Amino acid sequence: MNTKSAFITIVGRPNVGKSSLLNAFVGEKVAIVSPKPQTTRTRITGVLTKGETQLVFIDTPGMHQPRTRLSEYMVKQIGASILDVDAAILVTEATGEIRSSEIRLIESLQTKKIPAILAVNKIDTLERKGLMMDKIAKFSELFAFDEIVPVSVLKRDGVEILLGIIEKYAKPAPHFFDGDDYTDQPERQIVSEMIREKILRNMRDEIPHGTAVEIEEMKERENSGIIDIRAVIYCEKQSHKAMIIGKNGESLKKIGSQARAEIERFLDVKVNLQCWVKVKQDWRNSAGNLRQFGFK
Repeated sequence: MNTKSAFITIVGRPNVGKSSLLNAFVGEKVAIVSPKPQTTRTRITGVLTKGETQLVFIDTPGMHQPRTRLSEYMVKQIGASILDVDAAILVTEATGEIRSSEIRLIESLQTKKIPAILAVNKIDTLERKGLMMDKIAKFSELFAFDEIVPVSVLKRDGVEILLGIIEKYAKPAPHFFDGDDYTDQPERQIVSEMIREKILRNMRDEIPHGTAVEIEEMKERENSGIIDIRAVIYCEKQSHKAMIIGKNGESLKKIGSQARAEIERFLDVKVNLQCWVKVKQDWRNSAGNLRQFGFK
């Protein structure tokens, strides 16, 4: 078989749908999604193998102005993701002004001479098509995109068209992943992110960005078909710990119940999930804590 491969990075500002697009491409949930900005903290690889062609997608944090050591790490991940790739997908929304963070991304693509596709997402929210056309015209003045594709990831409108365009970047090369792989993330990492997603979806704005989830234990009980998982949720303030736990433990119970259901679907096995909450003050600015949580 004459195999082909392509590495494609997905970039854009926060909350434009990058992780949702990755999940749509791969057909599995490999990146968590929430309405909160900066949900994605590191590079996430998704893999799609179609016959002799393998596409490796790299999802990235949203481009933003860093304010902590963690956010500095996140921005560095974006820069690293556009090295040695075959093409980039710049995701933007169908309406609104071009942001300074998007201009910075375009400048990086120009400097590194990376071919790019502009994916104009959320077309399902458009009230007037002219607004999108105006935005596309402005982007076209800034960069010579190979293709411009309007999509709605939510409605899966245009996703297959975009995928067909991406396949053109595949070059003769060996496959770097097994045919049934869809990510390079270990199970523990995916499980911790599923728990963090439920925190993002259930807690107020000031809390989620200061949380991290560490899986302390994950093992199958002998002859039981049950996996025991012990997870520690770290936050930065005692007041945040109290809010995550909630009155009579109700908030933590809700987060754990939602996470357990999703983890069981992912692992296809019964799960006993125990979640604990601890405080690590200002961990996002601690090099040691960042290393502990996998931000190396």
